[in-house]
Amino acid sequence: MAMFDDVFDPNRKLGGCSCGGHASQDEHDREAAAAQRSATAEDEDLRYASTVDQAVLRALFPEDATRRNFLKAVGASTALAAVSQFFPLATAREAFAANKIGPLEKKDVKIGFIPITCATPIIMAHPMGFYSRYGLNAEVIKTAGWAVIRDKALNGEYDAAHMLSPMPLAISMGVGSNPNPWTMPAIENVNGQAITLAMKHKDKRDPKQWKGFKFAVPFDFSMHNYLLRYYLAEHGIDPDTDVQIRAVPPPEMVANLRAENIDGFLAPDPMNQRAVYDGVGFIHLLTKEIWDGHPCCAFTASQAFMSQNPNTYQAILRAIIDATAYATKAENRKEIAAAIAPANYLNQPVTVVEQVLTGTYADGLGNVRKVPDRIAFDPFPWQSMAVWIMTQMRRWGQLKTDVDYATIATQVFQAVDAAKAMKDAGLTPPDSSFKKHIIMGKEFDPSKPKEYMNSFAIKRA
Repeated sequence: MAMFDDVFDPNRKLGGCSCGGHASQDEHDREAAAAQRSATAEDEDLRYASTVDQAVLRALFPEDATRRNFLKAVGASTALAAVSQFFPLATAREAFAANKIGPLEKKDVKIGFIPITCATPIIMAHPMGFYSRYGLNAEVIKTAGWAVIRDKALNGEYDAAHMLSPMPLAISMGVGSNPNPWTMPAIENVNGQAITLAMKHKDKRDPKQWKGFKFAVPFDFSMHNYLLRYYLAEHGIDPDTDVQIRAVPPPEMVANLRAENIDGFLAPDPMNQRAVYDGVGFIHLLTKEIWDGHPCCAFTASQAFMSQNPNTYQAILRAIIDATAYATKAENRKEIAAAIAPANYLNQPVTVVEQVLTGTYADGLGNVRKVPDRIAFDPFPWQSMAVWIMTQMRRWGQLKTDVDYATIATQVFQAVDAAKAMKDAGLTPPDSSFKKHIIMGKEFDPSKPKEYMNSFAIKRA
């Protein structure tokens, strides 16, 4: 059936699913998702009206037989008029459509990304039609590394960009670049990283055996850098004196492991799984075992772009959060893997991407593990996570002095915009943007960042 067909058709069945037109909810979800992905901005008014009409008619006539008899007796137009007498359909449609985005200031937008599964919502929104749903002609541009992403975004070559979640904080504070107010309204993924070691180290599973190792992380301002440092320090290894940590673009990590330039990496997927696939490495630890639910990558844009193009900004955000909502469902992961694996996106074998997204994967040590939330998709930008990130910047000397952690977190991590877009996409945002977190068994209270940072024995600050 068409997504926007006539709900007052007496031959249409309203049972078996939320709209009543399918034999099952699964069939409804599959067809609705396909129809939504192909919907364009011109469909918006019809979509809002149809959604309201379906809800009202189902509430008034929960039994299929009663509803069909009523419609056959009076006809669709009379039924619509009769329902309108009891329920203000026009007003409901207007209220439901109140969140419509106004005319786009820019329809042609460029969005930079690094070819990793952390960018799944930003990437999949292109081939699966989420950008076009909001009238956007989006060009998603594969980019070589994080420094290039940062520089092209700062220069205005990209309208928006996939960044590591610490990057907009660093950019806003002028750490590693000139200060430029930046916004991060959505997290792209949570979890989704791992520590991978070269096969020659398969008998060295205790980090205390890693002194002298050379590790790679994607960027200095990355969760990968901070999580690796945290993990090493908790095992008594000083990340600045006992090992070497260098920044390597994710697409080059497996080649460096194969060439024995590095002993391991804490990297985004699919690099960990590709190392296993190529037989050059094994997965020592998923980062969810360090901090379950930790943020990684994010959708970001400059404060200037958001201010000058508010409707375009909202359209991109909603497209990405709609894609994120679709990615939250396990049954969609294989479809998404097929969409983002091709050369113009991840350039990886589909089986590698599937293992990451489904969480059923080979670990390189002869085991097949099942971890459904190996990577997860929750777009809400917890401002307490931003505070944690800044404590690690301070801990390792990237921040030379203490800052107003909470204020910066609130300014950069745009929780209000995210919550609104999440509600529109059918997701449930939390009531607060601050909470306590547990990292390797230790509680982090975002209201006490200085005390937390000072509690560590190994630090630079």
